[in-house]
Amino acid sequence: MAAPQDDMFSFCVEPTKVSNYVEVKFIDKIKGKGLFAKKAIKKGDTIFVERPLVSAQFLWNSLYKYKACEYCLRALETAEDNARRLTGIPGLSLPHPELCSVCPEMHQACPQCQVMYCSIECRQSAADQYHRTLCLGSSQDDPDHPINKLKDAWRSMHYPPETTSIMLMARMVATIKQGQLTLLRTLFATALYDDQLSRWFTPVGFCSLFSLVGTNGQGIGTSSLSKWVHACDALELTSQQREQLDFFIDQLYKDIEKETGDFLNCEGSGLFLLQSSCNHSCIPNAEASFPNNNFLLHLSAIGDINPGEEICISYLDCCQRDRSRHSRHKILRENYLFVCSCPKCVSQMDELDLTSDEEEGEAEGETEGDDMEDEMTDV
Repeated sequence: MAAPQDDMFSFCVEPTKVSNYVEVKFIDKIKGKGLFAKKAIKKGDTIFVERPLVSAQFLWNSLYKYKACEYCLRALETAEDNARRLTGIPGLSLPHPELCSVCPEMHQACPQCQVMYCSIECRQSAADQYHRTLCLGSSQDDPDHPINKLKDAWRSMHYPPETTSIMLMARMVATIKQGQLTLLRTLFATALYDDQLSRWFTPVGFCSLFSLVGTNGQGIGTSSLSKWVHACDALELTSQQREQLDFFIDQLYKDIEKETGDFLNCEGSGLFLLQSSCNHSCIPNAEASFPNNNFLLHLSAIGDINPGEEICISYLDCCQRDRSRHSRHKILRENYLFVCSCPKCVSQMDELDLTSDEEEGEAEGETEGDDMEDEMTDV
């Protein structure tokens, strides 16, 4: 059975407030559950802020020195250090360095394995939830350690761009081993509907777990440089100063694109309890973002949402949503294992059926005309 409503809001920043605005309801056996508005939500409103059940940085992203907090994925590089690495220009200096929100003096390392955290709070949270089980200690760089072998095997099968990480599953299992039973019940009740941990280690159970991560994982992106750029946008400057700063930022991104390409952020994925109730639509009315430069997900309305209306996000990016219905469905089938039935897809299917009917009618008309000509010729 599904989790109680109260459990669905337990990872939100303000659970009571959120539960007054939205509710999770069962739709049907095909779509399962969905998230619905209980009150009117205006375009631009933040619907909720939620932390994940579990999250992990992508393995290739970490290997390529994108430095992120091992727990919350907050970018650990200063904006200037980030810009220097991405551009390949060691002596690059950013204007207004005081706008960078990264505080290196707050960073903490695990005393045993030396993985980094943005704060002592994150280090302690990781230890309490999963890290005591997964800490490699002095074997952190040992290629023969089973966990490092697992990471290498995953990287060999999943090249960038990455969409999930085997370490999400490892952290889920570690969370259970460390006695987080409440979290276990919540996870299974809402996702797998089974509270028998042993099933995770059978072939069928592992496939179920893999499917859970693959179809419900939400990408997370953090960047100290992006935060610095947004802070620059808020500066009160003269028109000449604004023009100079904008020119500098434009050139900075050109240099980054030339050196690094599209891989700008610390990237990972997480499982979010309430957000996982949001179904896909090719015309979404909400979107997820990570403005705090950590794993806190902000779900915001991108259009007015009426009471009783389903709140939907898109699993496709803007360019993919502009593709044909056939192309969109191909992406969704391959990556999320379902066929979309949103209003846009249904209307395009109706148009396709209508076109097919018209073409059949024209073909029949042509055949009838040919038959009449044959008859006249026979006469």
